Amino acid sequence: MSFQPPQPVSKVLESVHNRSYVLPAIQREFVWSTDQVRVLFDSLMRGYPIGSFLFWTVQPEQASKFAFYDFLTDYHEKNNPYAPKTAIPPNQGVVAILDGQQRLTALNIGLYGSHAERLPRKWATSPDAYPKKRLYLNLLEKARDDDELGMEFDFRFLTDQEAKPSSGESQKWYRVGDILSLTDSGPAAVNELKRRALDINATEAYATLHALFKAIKEIPAINFYLEGSQDADKVLDIFVRVNSAGTVLSYSDLLLSMATNQWTEHDAREEVRTLVKALNTDCSSQFNFSKDRVLKAGLTLTEVPDVGFKVSNFTQKNMTAMEDNWESIKSALTVATSLLASFGFSERTLSADSVLIPLAYYVKRRGLTDSYITASAETNDRLIVRRWVMRSLMKRGVWGSGLDTLITKLREAIRQHGDSHFPASEIEASMLALGKSLQFENAEIAELTQLKYGAARTFPVLAMLYPGLDLTKSFHEDHIFPRSGFTRTKLKQAAVQAGVIDEYIERCDVLPNLQLLGGGANIQKQAKSPLDWLDGPHFESEAQRRTYMDENDLDGLPLTLDKFLEFYEGRRQRIESRLRDLLGIPAQTDEPVLAT
Repeated sequence: MSFQPPQPVSKVLESVHNRSYVLPAIQREFVWSTDQVRVLFDSLMRGYPIGSFLFWTVQPEQASKFAFYDFLTDYHEKNNPYAPKTAIPPNQGVVAILDGQQRLTALNIGLYGSHAERLPRKWATSPDAYPKKRLYLNLLEKARDDDELGMEFDFRFLTDQEAKPSSGESQKWYRVGDILSLTDSGPAAVNELKRRALDINATEAYATLHALFKAIKEIPAINFYLEGSQDADKVLDIFVRVNSAGTVLSYSDLLLSMATNQWTEHDAREEVRTLVKALNTDCSSQFNFSKDRVLKAGLTLTEVPDVGFKVSNFTQKNMTAMEDNWESIKSALTVATSLLASFGFSERTLSADSVLIPLAYYVKRRGLTDSYITASAETNDRLIVRRWVMRSLMKRGVWGSGLDTLITKLREAIRQHGDSHFPASEIEASMLALGKSLQFENAEIAELTQLKYGAARTFPVLAMLYPGLDLTKSFHEDHIFPRSGFTRTKLKQAAVQAGVIDEYIERCDVLPNLQLLGGGANIQKQAKSPLDWLDGPHFESEAQRRTYMDENDLDGLPLTLDKFLEFYEGRRQRIESRLRDLLGIPAQTDEPVLAT
C-alpha cells in the first residue's frame, strides 16, 4: 500500500465518469443526507481536510471475476436509490474504491447529478412528491449565523425553478456543477458574473466563485492510498478494518452483499434472511441458526470446492450455481432442521449448529423430503444418523477448529457413499484422518459422567443414554433430587452430616443427578422428591413405573436425602457401564475402540 500524490476533485471525478474508478460489490449503498453533502462542499471551500481515501488497483484477471458498480449520479429516493452495475470490458483493469465511497458519491451528485427525495406530507404516488434538486451556491451571501450545521458558505439543494431569480433580483444562485466548465478563475469568472448581472466590483461574489473554482479544480484535496495486492481476501480484510468505525463488520454480511449483487432472479439478502427466520421458528423446536450457517451451507450444497468465507469463493460462477440450486438448498436445510428437532434438539440443547450442514448435504444428496422424518422404511437410517450426531456432539473438539476442512471431508464421504444410506463408518474414517476421531476411551467416559446441568454436552449424553424417550416432544434436563433441597439449611434439616454437605452441593448439578423429563412432567415435578413424584399419578401401572426406573437407571432411589451420595455413586457406575456398552468400549481397557 502506498500513498499517492493528491489530486483535485475534478480530476478524480473524471476517472469516475470514464469508469476507471468503480465500486466493489462489498460497498454499501449511498446513505448520506443532503446536509452531509452540503457540509462536505463547505469543508472543501474552507480548505478543511476531508479525510484520506483508499483505492484498490484491480488487474484484468481479477476484474473479470467479480461484480462492480458505477457511482450514483442522479439519486432518486424511489426510482433510483442504488448504484448501477457496470460491465468491465475484457482485459481491462479498474480502480475500486475501498474507503471513501460516500464522499466521492456526494461529490459526484453535487457536481454532476441531482438529488430527489420525497417531500414531507406528500404521497409517494404524487407526481410532484420527488422534486429533482441540484446543488447550488449563493454567490452573494454567506450562510446564516444561526446555521445549525456551522457552515460558512450557503450551499443548498434547489430545483432549477427555485434557483431562478425573482423579477429585479440578481442571479445569485450558482449551480455548483457549472464550475467544471469554467475555464479559469480570472477572466472567465468575471464574465460569468457579468452574465449574471452581478456587480463585478463587489468582492463577495468574485471571492466566492474563485474559492469554488480552486476547491474543485486546483487544490489537490483528494489524498489517497493505493493498494496493489491482488489477494482478494487481504483486500476484504483491509475493507473491514477501515470501514469498521468502532462497529465490527461481518465477513458474511459483506460476502452476502456480493451474492446479492450477483444473483439475477432473487434477492440473496432477503432470501437468506427469510430462510434463517423459517429455520429458527417454523419447526417444532426453536433454533438459533445464523446467516453464516446458511451461507456456508449454500457453498457446501452447491459443491463449491472450498467452503471458506473467502472472496474467491463468491465469484459470479459460484453465485450463479447457488442461485440455480437455491430451492433445493432451502428444502434440504428445512428437512435437516426438522430432523434435528426430531432428535430432541433446540436452541438450548444444540451446542454446535454446524452439524446442520452435513445433514443438509445428505438430505440433498438423496433428495429426501419431510416424509423421511417419520417413514418406517427409514427408521434404521435415522437411528444411524441420530447416533452419529449425538456422538459428534459428545466428543470434545469435533465442531471447533478446522471446521471448513471437516465439512469438506464429510461432504466427500457422503458424495461417494451416501446415495442410499447414511455412510457413518466412512464418515468416521474421514474424521479420524483429520484427528477428529469419534473413538472414546475409558477416561473420557468418566469425564462424561461429570458433566453438569446446562453444559453443552449434557443433553446429547442423556439422549444417548436413554434412547427410549420420544424426543420429538419437549424434554428438559431435570434434577432427580431437586436443586432447591441442596441449601446448607435444608441439608442440615434432612439430617445430612456436616462433613459431607459441601460434597452434596457439589454433586447436585452433576450428570448422575440429572435426567430428561418431558416439559409438562417437569413442571408438575418441580421441587418434589423423586419418590413422591414417582408415586404420583404419572404412571398408569406399577409395570410402567418400574420400566421408567429401569430405563433411567433409578434403581436404589432412596426415600430420604441423607442417602443421596450412595444413590449418586451407584447411578454413576451404571451410567459409565451403559456408556461403555453404547460406545463399544470394554470395561477394563484404556485402548481406544471405534464405536459402532
